[in-house]
Amino acid sequence: MASGEGCPVPGHSRGPAGPGRRVEEVLRGLGAYTGEVIVRRAGGQWIDFDAGQREFFGQPIGVRMPDGRVWNPLGKVVNRFEVGGPEESVQRLYLLLHGRSSRNVAC
Repeated sequence: MASGEGCPVPGHSRGPAGPGRRVEEVLRGLGAYTGEVIVRRAGGQWIDFDAGQREFFGQPIGVRMPDGRVWNPLGKVVNRFEVGGPEESVQRLYLLLHGRSSRNVAC
């Protein structure tokens, strides 16, 4: 496998013990945590993406908000790591979420 092939981190191998694999696992975990915060605090729901959404987002799952909008927290965390910059802020994603539930959500 070529360096970086299939890995969200440029220059890192996705091999079983390569540094890219470890970084990918951490990013996936952080993305899952981000999605779970959206689910618990903003009233979202985990969903399996359909084929078009999987192709667009590059992820198999995401979060649907009460108003029907779909978000990709797993991809957002990867973008934050790869691209950086304020436009890729995970905090900003949460603060700008459209369609948040107006109900109080228990932690």
